[in-house]
Amino acid sequence: MNVWQHIWQQTSGTGLNVLAIALGSVLGSVLGDRLPLRLQQVMTQSLGLMTLVLGIQLAGGLFRVRVGSIDGVIVALMAMLLGGMAGEGLNLEKRLDWVGDRLKGWLLGHGSTVGLSRFTEGFVTASLLFCIGPMAILGSLQNGLRGDATLLGLKSALDGVAAIAFSSAYGIGVAFSALPVLLYQGGLSLLAGLMAGASPDAPVVGLLSGVGGLMLVGLGLNLLAVTRMAIANFLPALVLTPLFYAVVEAGSAWLSA
Repeated sequence: MNVWQHIWQQTSGTGLNVLAIALGSVLGSVLGDRLPLRLQQVMTQSLGLMTLVLGIQLAGGLFRVRVGSIDGVIVALMAMLLGGMAGEGLNLEKRLDWVGDRLKGWLLGHGSTVGLSRFTEGFVTASLLFCIGPMAILGSLQNGLRGDATLLGLKSALDGVAAIAFSSAYGIGVAFSALPVLLYQGGLSLLAGLMAGASPDAPVVGLLSGVGGLMLVGLGLNLLAVTRMAIANFLPALVLTPLFYAVVEAGSAWLSA
């Protein structure tokens, strides 16, 4: 097996996911003008409710994870607090908006005006939903560690349907969410392939899923127009979670020695 075949084996699920999002977005954009506004709202609200329920279920898993003698929920809370503060300091939400605005400007510069009225909102919302979810983390790890794209295949089907609903309401901006999915999931899969002895069942993966679940709760509330949280500002928590896990594990081992 050559290098490119090996890379494809580790990232095939991400490739399928990107294709599903692109196709779903095109279909939704075509149907958008033909769907009544009330129907578009029902589709968005349905996704909001499902996102909220999934987030609550995954966040509840934090109570079943322990890192040494510390409950996983405490580790997650610290990651969310410090990660949120870091995200606020870096203005990640506005930076993601800026990326969306730049993409929108590029399309306008090339003469396209179709589905651009809510381009940035669609790009940001879809990018967060498609990237933050635990299926993105677990599926990418399985694809990279085992060459198993089953979970990402299921995620692709769900994301394709969600892309139809979102793009019918937000326009073609949803299609460009495939770019961060490609970078995030593809990079995570390749990184997992380099991790000797790693396992998708490790406690740190449970912590990451729980923290992602908390973000999904916020995203679900945004979709339901209950509030307007800057979810992107919490993204550093996904980086801090494994770091905190390693520190707590090392501290527990030192105390028990």
